[in-house]
Amino acid sequence: MTFSHNAIRSCTRLGVIAVACAALVSGGGYQTPDRPESDRGTAASTALGRLAEPLVRHTLDTMLVPGAVVYVRTPAASWQQAFGTRVLGQDDPVRVDDLFRVGSTTKTMVGTVALQLVREGKLGLHDPVSRYRGDVPNGDDITIAELLNMRSGLFSYNENPSFAAAMDDDPDRVWDPDALLRIGFASSPYFAPGTDFRYSNTNTVLLAAVLEHVTGQDIRTLLTQRIFLPLGLSKTSYPAPGDAALPPPSPRGYLYGTNTAALTSVVLPDSQIAMARTGALLPTDVTNLDPSWIGAAGSTISTAQDLATYVRALVGGDELIGQVLQRERLASAAPLDRLDPAGIRYGLGLESFGPMIGHDGAIPGFQTFMGYDPVTDITIIVLCTLRDGPAGGRPANEIAYGLVRMLIPE
Repeated sequence: MTFSHNAIRSCTRLGVIAVACAALVSGGGYQTPDRPESDRGTAASTALGRLAEPLVRHTLDTMLVPGAVVYVRTPAASWQQAFGTRVLGQDDPVRVDDLFRVGSTTKTMVGTVALQLVREGKLGLHDPVSRYRGDVPNGDDITIAELLNMRSGLFSYNENPSFAAAMDDDPDRVWDPDALLRIGFASSPYFAPGTDFRYSNTNTVLLAAVLEHVTGQDIRTLLTQRIFLPLGLSKTSYPAPGDAALPPPSPRGYLYGTNTAALTSVVLPDSQIAMARTGALLPTDVTNLDPSWIGAAGSTISTAQDLATYVRALVGGDELIGQVLQRERLASAAPLDRLDPAGIRYGLGLESFGPMIGHDGAIPGFQTFMGYDPVTDITIIVLCTLRDGPAGGRPANEIAYGLVRMLIPE
């Protein structure tokens, strides 16, 4: 689906991108502020929704996503809308304040706590990991910074075929973080520390173990006390060990294929893609796959509104880690190309997608995009109840990329 530059310019004239009073969003609709300029904000919100909704629906329909929530905030408008059903085959509409598993956006939170401890002098970015844990392959040469920026070379435990099979065969299993690390440490590293980039969940699970060692507090407590409570993220939580339930109100999460098959490819065979498109093949409900399998690398539960609040603080201010470290962090993830949201750069527990800075998340059942552009003051949050389309592709990212191309001026 394509959208004309004339449509985008028309929307801009209505104030969608221009700096103006933000429209307030609450619950399932728009809440109008008691100010004369509110009419302009409402008009901009309506225009934004009319521009964005066709793109969102097209992507969800094409990729067979059961449900989603999309939130967009510009300086002049806010628009959020829920799509689809909470339960496949039932008339149970998704709501904008539903709780989702938000996957690897958790990595930014763990990274933020690490940088807070650096600021407090309790941790050093260039400290060797072996200072805190002696069983890490190449631990003398891996720094805390290399855990944050995915340059440690450590094997990602979830790429172990036996682990993937265990996720498929025993979804109720509760995994201890040390067990995850042992799996990661048992395989040869991808490369020598600092010589390349490779995304690895082992990095963040290990980083969380270091933070627990330094503070004497578990990662759930650290995230709650240092991020969720200070920012007022009242609907955001990190589950306790063994808590596999997604609390209401929430949709179910779905997966085509298996975790084992996904190690080779998330794309289904052509015959199965055709069956999925006719409804003859349905995705599996994997909502209650115990999140301990990903732990500190992706267990957080949140809402679109909470993530919007969080990412603006994460990227747009220095209240979480201070001015000096915030500058360093943003520089580490500086956009490769502001005109290309698919051009991704990974920094210190932070990721850029063209002009948007934040993180995405992909776990069985759910896929998330969380981004904020500090230049245009635009926030985009997309939450989906499917990780991969049957023909491949991450739906939340695809929606976000399309919105970026619409809203960010060239």
